[in-house]
Amino acid sequence: MDFLWYLLIAVLSGIFAGMGMGGGTFLIPLLTLLMLVPQNIAQSLNLLVFIPMAVINIIIYSKQKLIDFKNWWWISVPACLISTLGALLASGISSKVLKIIFGAFITLIGVVQIVVLSVKFFKCKKKNV
Repeated sequence: MDFLWYLLIAVLSGIFAGMGMGGGTFLIPLLTLLMLVPQNIAQSLNLLVFIPMAVINIIIYSKQKLIDFKNWWWISVPACLISTLGALLASGISSKVLKIIFGAFITLIGVVQIVVLSVKFFKCKKKNV
């Protein structure tokens, strides 16, 4: 039965990743909450799963000419360096602390999204009045 849950989580994570929303935002909480996988293992799995999904998405978006290859390195090089430092840091932190950090991060993203959408909504509403 666990296989079916892992398969469902993988499919949903892949859908979110394919839409550019970050499958890990979905994958990590489901693995830790539903499947009781330790946080550091879930984050490691997310990084491993990211590689093939990223390659496939790069191919698809490249064919549609949606990637700016002239400037990709401005984001890629610093992201690779900082993610390496983050992985080294995370490997030394307990699973419990990682859960708290990840939960705070996801909460912060949610709050920012609500504020941004609210501002946009009220600006549009104000223009129509």
